[in-house]
Amino acid sequence: MIEGRCHCGNAGWLLAAEPTSGLVCNCTLCRRIGGIWAYGHAGEGIDLIAPPGGWARYVQGDRTLEVLRCPECGCAAAWRGLAPGEDGRIRVAVNLRLADPAAVRHLPLRRFDGAGSWTQAPDSGQILGDFWL
Repeated sequence: MIEGRCHCGNAGWLLAAEPTSGLVCNCTLCRRIGGIWAYGHAGEGIDLIAPPGGWARYVQGDRTLEVLRCPECGCAAAWRGLAPGEDGRIRVAVNLRLADPAAVRHLPLRRFDGAGSWTQAPDSGQILGDFWL
């Protein structure tokens, strides 16, 4: 199990299994958040730990997802789809930057061009530890 917590410790997430990679995206939202995302579906091995009083939410411009932040320290913990996909499941991504770096540094780093081509970049062979220095 891998856990991520915000700066003040009030919010976070738990992953039941190790993710296969961490993804960085250059879209207008992700590049500002600076997240490294691990993906899954609500209720399927990802538990979001809401802070007391609930999440601070930001709904993205195209209204397809919400970013969940700690209202105390402002850390972006995750994003969640606002509607189920065709398979009936809600897509969720957690921000691996909230994890202990030692727990995720070995994961492959993937890059996604969300600002332009909307495609994944070829595998560079890098790991999250390379990205974080």
